[in-house]
Amino acid sequence: MKRKLMALAMAAAMVIGLTACGSGSAPASSTASTDTESTSDSASASTDTAADTSASGELIKVGIINNDPNESGYRTANDKDLKAMFTAENGYEASFAYSLKNDEQITAAQKFIQDGVDYLLLSAADTAGWDSVLKDAQDAGIRVILFDRTIDADASLYEASIVSDMAKEGQTAVDWLKGQGLSEYKIIHLQGVMGSAAQQGRSGALDEAVASDGWTLVTQQTAEWNAEKAQQIVQSVIDSGESFNVIYAENDDMAKGAVAALDKANISHGVGKDVIVMGFDCNKWALEELLNQNWNYDGQCNPFQASYIDDIIKTLESGGTISEKTIIMEEKGFDAASITQEDVDKYGI
Repeated sequence: MKRKLMALAMAAAMVIGLTACGSGSAPASSTASTDTESTSDSASASTDTAADTSASGELIKVGIINNDPNESGYRTANDKDLKAMFTAENGYEASFAYSLKNDEQITAAQKFIQDGVDYLLLSAADTAGWDSVLKDAQDAGIRVILFDRTIDADASLYEASIVSDMAKEGQTAVDWLKGQGLSEYKIIHLQGVMGSAAQQGRSGALDEAVASDGWTLVTQQTAEWNAEKAQQIVQSVIDSGESFNVIYAENDDMAKGAVAALDKANISHGVGKDVIVMGFDCNKWALEELLNQNWNYDGQCNPFQASYIDDIIKTLESGGTISEKTIIMEEKGFDAASITQEDVDKYGI
C-alpha cells in the first residue's frame, strides 16, 4: 500500500491526456515520443494514456505493453478490448506502449517501472530477453501479467499468463492439412515476425510435418504479418514458374496478400480449386472468404483477454490467490466445407 500511495503521489504530479478508444487520434503521454502508434520501423515504442489521474478515488495504475495495433485485425481487436476494460470507470489508470521491436518494448517497460505502475501487462514482440527487466519490476513491487503471448522467462517473474496455445493452433491447422489427403504437398509458407510466440508455434507444427511426411516447402519466408510483403513473396514464386498447391499463411492479412497474387495470375484457389489457402486469426472478413469457399481453412486466435486480466488483478487486490497461473484461451479451426454464417457472426473479429 505504501508503494501504491507513492505511485499515486507521482501520478498526481503528471498531466495525462484522455485517450479515445478505437480509431481516433490520441494525445501523447509523458512517455511518448509522438502521438502516433509505432510500427516495426519506428525509433521507439509509442505510448498513450487511457485514464484521467485527476479522477476521484484510488485508481490501479497499469502499464500495458502491446504490439502495434495496426499489425493485424487480431491486434486491433486485442487493443480495443484492453482499452475498453482498463478505464477510470473500471478503476484503472492505464498507459499503453506499442512496438513490434523487443528492445523498444523493454525500454517502455523500464519507463513504466520508473513511473511506479502497480501492474505491468505484457504481450512481448519476442519470447526472449525479458528476465532482467521483469526482475527489475519484481524488485520494485510491480506485478507482471502476460497476455496473448508466452515468453522464455522464469515463471516466478510474473503473476499469471492469459495466452493462446500457439503450438496447438499450428498443430490443429497441420492436422487439418494432412486430412486433405493431397497426392503431394508443395507449400508456400508465409511466416509472421520471427521469434514471436505466434510465429514459433505456427511454424513449428508445419516444420515437423515437412520433416516427417516428406512435404515440400517451395518457399518459407517471413512477411512480418503484412499483406503487401506476402503478395510480393507469392508473386516471386509465381514468376519463377515453380508449382505449388498450398498457401500456409500465419495470419489472415498475409493470406489475403497471397490471394491477391493468385488472383493477379488467374490461379484458382479455395474449395476444389488449384491452391489451398490457410490463414489464422479469424477476422470476420476472412471467415466470409471461407463461407464463400475462396479460402479453405482459418485458425482461431482469441484476442479477448482483458476480462481475464481484470479478474486476476481484482483477485490480487482483494488479497486473494489466483487459482490458475496459466489460462489458455479456447480456440478452434474452421473448414470451408463446414463453416456456417452463425460461425462467422459468432467468432469473426
